[in-house]
Order: sequence, then structure tokens, then C-alpha cells
Amino acid sequence: MTGELDSFGSDFLGSLIKANHDAEEKTRISVEDLIDECKTFYIAGQETTNTLLAWTTFLLATHTDWQDKARKEVLDLFGQETPNSEGISRLKTMSLIINETLRLYCPVVNLMRRVTRKVRLGKFILPANVNVITSPLALHHNPEIWGPDAHLFKPERFAEGVAKATNNTNMAFFPFGFGPRACVGLSFASHEAKIGMSMILQRYKFTLSPSYVHSPVQLLTVRPEHGIQIVLHKI
Repeated sequence: MTGELDSFGSDFLGSLIKANHDAEEKTRISVEDLIDECKTFYIAGQETTNTLLAWTTFLLATHTDWQDKARKEVLDLFGQETPNSEGISRLKTMSLIINETLRLYCPVVNLMRRVTRKVRLGKFILPANVNVITSPLALHHNPEIWGPDAHLFKPERFAEGVAKATNNTNMAFFPFGFGPRACVGLSFASHEAKIGMSMILQRYKFTLSPSYVHSPVQLLTVRPEHGIQIVLHKI
């Protein structure tokens, strides 16, 4: 910022501050709204990425064959150089792993939407002003949708894309919501996780510690209650 009133910057915070100073009162946001938005992006964004990295590390530590595949892909693309945005978009194996991690350990257990007007949903008629709760966790683990191996870590199920990973069931995979109200941080969180995992894989092999106790709990997001204890092996 240079001190002028309109030099708020082009990043997220700058956009919020600019909206707070909007000349049109109807479109202007309050300071309280600005603070709430910052809290949401900081807390929710940090939590979802943290848990995604934690569970991805856990799954790769217990499925070292996929860890080796991911490491080979990372080294082939980046070597020991810092991962870049162009290369991140070409991480096919990593994308399969991230999707399967999000399926098994979805960051958000339930999503709630309010019905603003009477609407038909399949064979149901929903009145206005009711809350509808959907559970990504339940759908992501449903054998009728994903097959009898729904409880297993099988990234290859996403090899032909999300649409063909299920038994012809639409909207069965939505770890960050779906449609126009989907989480705006989906791509950002996925890229963060891929960069973080790439940098770990460049430097270490890792296995699960014998002291690890598996206990997923819900505290804003689905997280490991006792953390993820792993043993790092320098490459």
C-alpha cells in the first residue's frame, strides 16, 4: 500500500478492505463482516489443509507402494528443485492420492443448507425455512456407490476422473461441497497439499511409528486425535 485511499492491493484482504470502502452503501460490507471473512479463511483454510496433509501422510506411510509412486512422479517433474505451479498441475498420481484421501477422511462431516422456498427434491417436497443436512462422510463410504472395497485406500479408482470413480452416481464425491456454494478454497487447499507433500517426498521416506494410535475425531474438521506419528528416513 502507498497510502492513497484506493491502493488496497489486489489480494483477498485488499478486496475486502475495498468492499468496506465501497461508495454504494448497499454493496458496502461492515468492519465486522470483514473481520469474520478473515477469520473464516484463516481458520477454515488452515484446518482443512492441515488435516488433508495429516491424513495423506498417514495413508502414504501405511501404503508405501503409493508413496514410492508419488515420489517418483515428484522427482521426475521437479528433481530437487522447489515445486512450481506448472508442475503441480501435472501431478497425476498425487491427484489420485489427494482425492482418495479426501474421500476416506473428508475434512467436513456434514454440510447444511437452508431451503429458502418450497421445492421438490426427488420424491420429497421440502417446505421453506428448513435446514437440509447432507453427509459427505456417509456417501464417501457407501459400498453401493463406491463398491465393496469402499473402506480401502485405492487411489486408482479416480484414474478416469471423479465421474467414473463411482457406480454411476452423480454428486457422490463432494469433500468441499458442490455447486455454486462449494468452498472457494478447494483448489487452493489442494495445491497447498500437493506442494507440501511434494517437498516432503523430495527429502524423506516415511513409515508409520509403532506408537501411532488411530483415532479420528471431529473438531471443526476430521483430525487425528493423537496426531500422526511417523518415522522419517532421509533420502
